[in-house]
Amino acid sequence: MINNYLSLHLPKYASKWMVLVMDTTLVLLTFFIVYFLRFDFSLNFDFKSLIIQLPVVGVIAVASFLMTGSYKGIIRYTGLRDLFKVTLATGCITLLTVGVVLINKGFNLVDNFTIPKYIIITHAFMNFVALAATRLTFKLAYKYVMSDLRLTERIVIYGAGDAGIMTYNALTNSLKQNIRVIAFIDDNMSKVGSSINGAPIMSRKSFNENFVSRYGISEVIIAIPDTSDSSLRKSINDIVELVPKVRIIPPVDEWINGQISLNQIKQVRLEDLLERSPIVIENPNLIDDFRGKTIIVTGAAGSIGSELSRQLLHFNIDKLICLDIAESALYNLQQEFKRAGRNNFKAIVCDVRDNHGINAILAHYRPDVIFHAAAYKHVPLMEENPYEAVKINVAGTRILANAAVKYKVDKFVLVSTDKAVNPTNVMGATKRVAEIFISALQRESHSTKFVTTRFGNVLGSNGSVIPLFRKQLELGGPLTVTHRDVTRYFMTIPEASQLVLQAGSMAKGGEIFLFDMGECVKIFDLAKNMIKLSGLKYPEDIDIEITGLRPGEKLYEELLANGEDTLPTFHEKILISKTKELDYHKLKAKIEALCILNLYNDKNMIVRKLKQIVPEYISNNSDFVRLDKDSDEKSANYTILQSLNFNPYKGM
Repeated sequence: MINNYLSLHLPKYASKWMVLVMDTTLVLLTFFIVYFLRFDFSLNFDFKSLIIQLPVVGVIAVASFLMTGSYKGIIRYTGLRDLFKVTLATGCITLLTVGVVLINKGFNLVDNFTIPKYIIITHAFMNFVALAATRLTFKLAYKYVMSDLRLTERIVIYGAGDAGIMTYNALTNSLKQNIRVIAFIDDNMSKVGSSINGAPIMSRKSFNENFVSRYGISEVIIAIPDTSDSSLRKSINDIVELVPKVRIIPPVDEWINGQISLNQIKQVRLEDLLERSPIVIENPNLIDDFRGKTIIVTGAAGSIGSELSRQLLHFNIDKLICLDIAESALYNLQQEFKRAGRNNFKAIVCDVRDNHGINAILAHYRPDVIFHAAAYKHVPLMEENPYEAVKINVAGTRILANAAVKYKVDKFVLVSTDKAVNPTNVMGATKRVAEIFISALQRESHSTKFVTTRFGNVLGSNGSVIPLFRKQLELGGPLTVTHRDVTRYFMTIPEASQLVLQAGSMAKGGEIFLFDMGECVKIFDLAKNMIKLSGLKYPEDIDIEITGLRPGEKLYEELLANGEDTLPTFHEKILISKTKELDYHKLKAKIEALCILNLYNDKNMIVRKLKQIVPEYISNNSDFVRLDKDSDEKSANYTILQSLNFNPYKGM
């Protein structure tokens, strides 16, 4: 009731003109009080002089307030800038008063008009105290009244450094929230036991379930700008288990004028919970390597492709050609780049399976580098549609790679996946076939350098588990996990894009680049963290349902196939897979045959051929498991292939 009344009527009664009247009244009142102080609280002074002086002081005060604008600030939001204006106004009143006294003394405008130095100096001090005190008192009273009916939100700040203090100030200066900072957490033991504005600094070990329960902690704010340290990320994970809400301040380069704004403090993301340091690669040669180049990105409207495109436009490239078959997503990317003032890009709707279209684009733009990110990646869907998986992931790569050789593209970078390693599903097998095909092309005589990048799941990418969990949370649950022990490697979209760009820069031809992505993450734990980050509890609020492994799904992924080893690079987190030697000439012929066989859209024939090209492809939890038991090649496959006297890709 009180809150609503004040919110409705306060702006009316606390207008700037009302503040001007109140401030002027305070100046006159303090001037009167100074007279009492001057004469030891006695009335034995010349009232006639006081009556003459008061109007003069009042006019001076109004003029000073109008000049400095000190009356314009909203009192309930008084801050340092407002107090500075009060100081200026007080100074103006003092200087103008001295000026009036001196002018009158020089020209004798008013008989016996003078103000003693003591009164002028004391009045200046009392003016500032009165004007500042009334503002701060009103601010605190307003904050108290407006928050008296709301529960206090009890917060702990993790980090007692400069960022922690700025976070504290941002919280306590907020009038819209009833907040109390209970304590600070810091890993620096020299700070533990001290306090900041009465809030004690405690160690991480002391912040436990008992402390949270005893003090009713509702939120922890991570006030450490750089959370790249893996031990800190482990602490953040532990804190997520203890409190219903965890937020984090932005990096230093996102602060506004060196200060933290309250609305910049965001919810902790899953990326912040990866128990490894973010992978950051600083390669000064990267900009030089792409300067002045024409670059094609396929699958440019997808998660990886779009981030690649964004990062490439920060380099001084000549032209960026964005190819994708998804017109709506490509249009959105085009509009994003236009809003950013980018004019050295071209968005083209194109299917990588279109031989004519691909060759026409390469003939026209003559690219220096191709980043091939277009692919089908959804495991269960591709298990049902091997024809489409081969058509895009194998035939599309084949068409694009052959065109790259034909038009003398300098570098061709294939974006692959850890599911291509010892594949258990159609999608992974087709990506492995694509890797083999460009490795085979690398061994032929031409100028194009072919290279592969291989990484795990990308957090937040289209079709990943994160958007699925978010949708399930919106619907009230449950979250679905295929197996309690299923694990995956995870990386962020920027990290994945960095790997691909580095591969394009470092490529000498034939390498398979991969990241050291740390430990695997249990999807079950990921689901629990998603629930906690949304402010809910597992299993009280949201349950997790085990649905069973999907067709073709593994319990865990690998980055290296059987017989593969790694070689180091300039960066400790980037490795090169040392692959075993294969008969690439024969394999390339089999891949060409697979593309022809695929036209008949016979699932069993297609998968048999995939298994022939990729012997380590062993189906899991799939209808194609039975094909692994049938070691004899179906003669019908060869009969059909041998009877074909045409190549459907020729002349397209």
